[in-house]
Amino acid sequence: QVQLVESGGGLVQPGGSLRLSCTASGSIFSINAMGWYRQAPGKQRDLVATITSGGSTNYADSVKGRFTISRDNAKNTVYLQMGSLKPEDTAVYYCNAGSVVITTSTFSRYRYREVWGQGTLVTVSS
Repeated sequence: QVQLVESGGGLVQPGGSLRLSCTASGSIFSINAMGWYRQAPGKQRDLVATITSGGSTNYADSVKGRFTISRDNAKNTVYLQMGSLKPEDTAVYYCNAGSVVITTSTFSRYRYREVWGQGTLVTVSS
């Protein structure tokens, strides 16, 4: 009923920039927080950044000052602008949406506690 589709991953050289996008599709009524997580090979999935519907942001210490999260509520889309990329930023980046409320076919409301995207690979290498 709800899908998150990420785009924008790819190969970039150290020091370069990349912009990720994630759009939620479905009969969406509201989304609370949206965010990005990443998982490097052999490691756990970690928080990168989150943003609430009101625009409050939170960043992992490792990306502060280099990454910027933003959101277009009208488009149900969240962005991650990544700059000064380092090889250690290499990972699969996953989009997350928390407390997603949809309108069902019977015009009632249903809340998904959490929805994940399929992930997009970011590789930082020369």
